[in-house]
Amino acid sequence: MVATPEKLQHTHEHLPGHDRVAVLLMGYGEVESYEDFANYNEQALNLLTAKFAPVPTWIYPPLAKLLALFDRHEWGHTHHDFISPHNAIFERQRAGIEHELQHKWGGGVQVFKAFNFCAPFLPNQVLAEIKKQGFSKILIYPLLVVDSIFTSGIAIEQVNNALVELADGDEHWVKAQRYIPSFYNEPEYINLMAQLVEEKINTDLSAAYLPSQIGIVLMNHGCPHKAKGFTSGIDESQALYELVREKLINRYPLISVGWLNHDTPLIEWTQPNATQAAKNLIQLGAKVIIFMPIGFATENHETLLDVHHIIHDLEKQHSGVDYLQMACVNDDPQFLDMAAKWANAHIAELMQEEGQEVNRELALHHHHHHH
Repeated sequence: MVATPEKLQHTHEHLPGHDRVAVLLMGYGEVESYEDFANYNEQALNLLTAKFAPVPTWIYPPLAKLLALFDRHEWGHTHHDFISPHNAIFERQRAGIEHELQHKWGGGVQVFKAFNFCAPFLPNQVLAEIKKQGFSKILIYPLLVVDSIFTSGIAIEQVNNALVELADGDEHWVKAQRYIPSFYNEPEYINLMAQLVEEKINTDLSAAYLPSQIGIVLMNHGCPHKAKGFTSGIDESQALYELVREKLINRYPLISVGWLNHDTPLIEWTQPNATQAAKNLIQLGAKVIIFMPIGFATENHETLLDVHHIIHDLEKQHSGVDYLQMACVNDDPQFLDMAAKWANAHIAELMQEEGQEVNRELALHHHHHHH
């Protein structure tokens, strides 16, 4: 039996809490005050760098402060007091997805946002609020295109840490959980990526350039090749690129993946980076290059500042070529509609589930008492 909205509306009065689901929408978050850079960087180093770089932990605080100086210089100086629009866009994504879900399920489904590195929306802070509001069923939903140790992996790590913090003695307050790892291969997302590129070409470029002169760089989140055996995101990112490329290649033959890597020393990153990708297409005769972020759903400093730098450098070397920077999917209504739909089956399952009592006393390491 599937939980249909109609059925649930009637049972609503008799089942306090039973058909309530908290959707925990998770993203990176970005600092909005430059004072927060050092703290942000330290958390990022602790959670991210530790997964692939052999860096001793004592180095994190001083390294974070050093990086903060670079960040402040870049955002404040080079980019005229840049403030990332990431968090505001993510809030619009949260509100839009909640609107779609409540249209189907009613007010019993609420969407909460959590940021990996930004108070007051750290996962432990948000889960404390979810608990306080009496939810016992949670859908963990990182709004991230690709599943990796650096995206949903950190999200789960932080959720688990928070659940330990918020535990009530031996019994868990969370009675049911579901999880959506990524949406890199969802047909609607693939179609939307290709459609946005085609629309941009039709409005801005098709009058001035032949299709074979239009170079398309589809940008993925850069991945280190080694991550201690964790899923590093390369496979899904590569698959995402192939799927979008397939939709465009017959009309626009010049397409390359472009990885937005972090320039860290000693780490082997995915290639070609976005700069190299553009140069390759220019060599093949591209007269205009479109940069389209497919591996990011929400605008951030990488899709904005890094791509801006890349274009700036290319303009100096290849002045005869034009460059076009496209936005992430952000709060495009089509995207919010599909993102909500991907959650429906999981919400239905959570509502069906009788709250499973999880008792920590029964964990495996206690079993030797009973022999």
